[in-house]
Amino acid sequence: MKKLLFACLALSATTCFAQHRLLVSGCAYGEVAVYAADGTKEWSIAEKNEADDAWLLPNNDVVMAYKYGVRIIRPDWESGSGAETLKDRPTPNGGETHSCQPLPGGGFLIGESWNGHSAIVELDAELKETKRIELKGLGGKHSSFRQIRKTPQNTYLVTQQKKGGQAMEVNSAGEIIRRFPDGRFVAERLENGNTLIAGGDSHRIIEVDAEGQVVWALEQNDLDGVSIGFAAGVQRLPNGNTIFCNWGGHGGTAGASIIEVSPNKKIVWSTSPGKPNRIANVKVL
Repeated sequence: MKKLLFACLALSATTCFAQHRLLVSGCAYGEVAVYAADGTKEWSIAEKNEADDAWLLPNNDVVMAYKYGVRIIRPDWESGSGAETLKDRPTPNGGETHSCQPLPGGGFLIGESWNGHSAIVELDAELKETKRIELKGLGGKHSSFRQIRKTPQNTYLVTQQKKGGQAMEVNSAGEIIRRFPDGRFVAERLENGNTLIAGGDSHRIIEVDAEGQVVWALEQNDLDGVSIGFAAGVQRLPNGNTIFCNWGGHGGTAGASIIEVSPNKKIVWSTSPGKPNRIANVKVL
């Protein structure tokens, strides 16, 4: 029998939190996995490397960044474990890759870092390079990019996973056109034009408007029974709630590993407290 990952936490004597079908991965988590809305594991594959970004594609394949590259795999959904590797692109120059955003048209956006260089790279569906923007001075191969994202405005939101790291917006010429007050893991452009940022070791998540004002913030100790450690993967849901990963590898963490909060910062749903805080990436499917 497949084990349950998620606990149904009672809102009242008769009501339980809604759950989601999720894809999860992380650093020191040990696998990439898909869980059904009832908490049962649908599929997983062991992954010893850091897997800070992974997506379920429309054809049910999975694209994943595995620290030393990016690959596309075809899960064995029938057995519930393992996968066939369809395509693999190792990171050149002994560098690291922590991002693999699918793009319209079937391509992907990745971020490569090595020896003080950081590259925003677009790939086609075969993982062949179609565009490269190189940046310097963002940090070493492990302290530069985590998740990076292309925006509807054809700019790029990049991050720095180091002390004092900031999210930045970069244009197609490689010029930094905007710096945000925080952002060591990911920055996501929202439909309203604001930017949602997971701050990593700043222990918080913020939403910043077009004028640079912080219009919403979830600080380390805002939630009952939770201390946000490394604020990692984050997603704004259609209902206005925010789901995020409370990764614990750098300390300062207490409470669940994945948490959904309302705009007024109330916990709507979370994983069971016994699950290790090593999930760094979550996608609601």
